[in-house]
Parts: sequence; structure tokens; C-alpha cells
Amino acid sequence: MLLDYLKAALENAHYELIEDEEPFYGSVPGLQGVWATGKSLEECRRNLSSAIEDWILFSVRMGAAIPPVAGVTLTIPDKVA
Repeated sequence: MLLDYLKAALENAHYELIEDEEPFYGSVPGLQGVWATGKSLEECRRNLSSAIEDWILFSVRMGAAIPPVAGVTLTIPDKVA
């Protein structure tokens, strides 16, 4: 479930070149505040993957809703038995 969500987020990510020391910029539509940069597209994707993971953990910790991405939802159980 978590890997499916991460994969969907990365597949829906938008990348662009910016004028910066790390010219590759990526973000995920629908995941507010989730973005990353890198010196290469691959580095940017790795950094974006890490940013998504951190965002998910933070959202779970804060009890915030996690929006679906490309039809993939991430459901967090209230309790773990």
C-alpha cells in the first residue's frame, strides 16, 4: 500500500529545469509543500521520494488527511492490533 502510493506520487511528479546550483526541480500535484531539487534528474527523483516519505510520516503523526494520488489512497488504521 505504501509503495503503491509512493510509486503513484513519483509517476505523477512534475519536473522542470530551474536556474540554480541544483537545476532539476520536482513536485507532486496535490501534495502541498512536497518538492525537491537535484543536480541530475535521478538525484531529484531520489530526493523527491525521500520528501514524500517524510511528508507521509509527518502527516500520519499530525493526524492530517493524506490525499489520493492518481487514484491511489493510503489508509492509516486507527489502531494496530
